[in-house]
Amino acid sequence: MTPCFNWFEVIYYWFGLKLYDIVAGRRLLHLSRYYSVDESVELFPTLATNSHDRSLRGTVVYYDGQMNDSRLNVGLACTAAVVGAAVLNYAEVVSLIKDESGERIIGARIHDTLSGKEFDAFAKVVVNAAGPFCDSLRKMANNNVVPMICPSSGVHIVLPDYYSPEGMGLIVPKTKDGRVVFMLPWLGRTVAGTTDSSTAITMLPEPHEDEIQFILDAICDYLNVQVRRSDVLSAWSGIRPLAMDPSAKNTESISRDHVVFEDYPGLITITGGKWTTYRSMAEDAVNAAIRSGNLKPANGCVTDHLHILGGYGWDPASFTVLAQNYKRMKRTYGGKIIPGAMDSAVSKHLSHAYGTLATQVATIAENEGLGKRLAHGYPFLEAEVAYCARHEYCESAVDFIARRCRLAFLDTDAAGRALPRIIEILALEHKWDKARQKLELQKSKEFLETFKSSKNAQFRDGKHNGQ
Repeated sequence: MTPCFNWFEVIYYWFGLKLYDIVAGRRLLHLSRYYSVDESVELFPTLATNSHDRSLRGTVVYYDGQMNDSRLNVGLACTAAVVGAAVLNYAEVVSLIKDESGERIIGARIHDTLSGKEFDAFAKVVVNAAGPFCDSLRKMANNNVVPMICPSSGVHIVLPDYYSPEGMGLIVPKTKDGRVVFMLPWLGRTVAGTTDSSTAITMLPEPHEDEIQFILDAICDYLNVQVRRSDVLSAWSGIRPLAMDPSAKNTESISRDHVVFEDYPGLITITGGKWTTYRSMAEDAVNAAIRSGNLKPANGCVTDHLHILGGYGWDPASFTVLAQNYKRMKRTYGGKIIPGAMDSAVSKHLSHAYGTLATQVATIAENEGLGKRLAHGYPFLEAEVAYCARHEYCESAVDFIARRCRLAFLDTDAAGRALPRIIEILALEHKWDKARQKLELQKSKEFLETFKSSKNAQFRDGKHNGQ
């Protein structure tokens, strides 16, 4: 929903989004349309009808897709493994291996950070897809390369679900200071953002308090509810790898599109881009690798028809099979196992997160007494920890709370309360001793401290600090 405060905006956004509908063609989700003020407030009850002495003239609504990026990311790794790739996480490239003449990259020296072992992996072509860290890989091939990454920080905050109605978000393409701001329902909560500022490249970026206050300020102008800093369940910063094409004549042109480049024979770098175009990016990178290594593929690109693992045979009603056929067997504090219902919230979550593989998670919940929720108010089950450890390369507690589910990003404090049980289940799966469990708890708490929820934020004087 895009709020319009004068009739020019109504016409401008309506016309622009109709063009968006036309460009979408057969992939259009639903037609965009105009809603009157009364209709808009009915659809979005928390929408303000007055902002900066301007009266709302109506809204233009368009439709877009949404995904759970942690599930899609791990789904890609598992899909690659199923179709023949060797997948290894916690593997760090220490150096690149060159041929005898030193003119071509033929592999990499890899450090397994879990076992401490090092080994060589050889390949006809090496693809560098290290996101914001890709320049450090390029320097391993040639220390004099011109950096191509201009890292940009994007901060998002998560608020309770009542900030936005289910199924309807709010986007303001141009705020009073020219930025884009949005507020979307996401995994049962509301995500709001974003900022765009230059940053240093680090493994654990942190949001600044003034960035959080900026987002609260921006959404405050368009809502009729009191926007409070104490409502922030989680706040995090991510790094966008905005890229310059080293082959471009104008090196000042920073692109939000992806760049594929071979600046050393045998080493293809792909960077920039976004989730929306990741399949196109992958196709471009593989095509570049085929040219670089003079490879002879047996067939053309198959990504147009390749489903992510769990996608084959899935449909929106799949969750009903879970709700009707499985129980959540829960272990009480006294050690007794009692049955619980596989309610709609849990079955929908499992179906959306694991697709047709959700039955495997539900089987663990029923047969192994791991049907309890990990955190009050969230549908994540203990069985998911065991499943991810067995089938999804989950090697640490942080892997689970941040990279297999989104609990750390949805509610930092709930993730902290769930940690002891998550570590207990992982310890059984991976046979960790007490020292390793203690280390996991410490590392996880350090990780969660980078998420500035209301509980672990350093408050300053700001207009959103009221209780």
